[in-house]
Amino acid sequence: MTTRRAAYCAMLTALAMIFGYVETLIPFGFGIQGVKLGLANIVIVLALYILPAYQALVIQLMRIVLVSFLFGNLSMMIYSLAGGVLSFLVMWLLKRTDGFSVTGVSIAGGVSHNIGQLAVAVLVVQNLKVAFYFPALMIAGLVTGCLIGMLADRIRLTVDRMDI
Repeated sequence: MTTRRAAYCAMLTALAMIFGYVETLIPFGFGIQGVKLGLANIVIVLALYILPAYQALVIQLMRIVLVSFLFGNLSMMIYSLAGGVLSFLVMWLLKRTDGFSVTGVSIAGGVSHNIGQLAVAVLVVQNLKVAFYFPALMIAGLVTGCLIGMLADRIRLTVDRMDI
């Protein structure tokens, strides 16, 4: 990895952390526990399209761990890791097929992130009644994934012109 690429990855990690922090300041959720805009995922989707997958994954993991330590707790980290890793794997697989747009990949990431977090919630509380949130979380994942994907695609068009 070149020094320039390392600096670029560090900048994207810091940007994702800032977005994660800003998101904690925005009152959003429609009364449903755990629903967020996912602003930091703009950076992750963008990284997936402009960097090798392993570097984008490292940015995702670093963001989750650092934001959890700085602004959250261990519980937040566990939920975020489950959602973040599942989301990343789904997005990476769909991107590799070349059959989905950036927005489509992001929507799948938003939905799978919520599935990962819901799975952890079921395991933690040991009660399937938590799955009651499933429809609301899927709708939230569709909407936020679409918004994040459209933003990431527009940014990608600009970044593609840069030499990284």
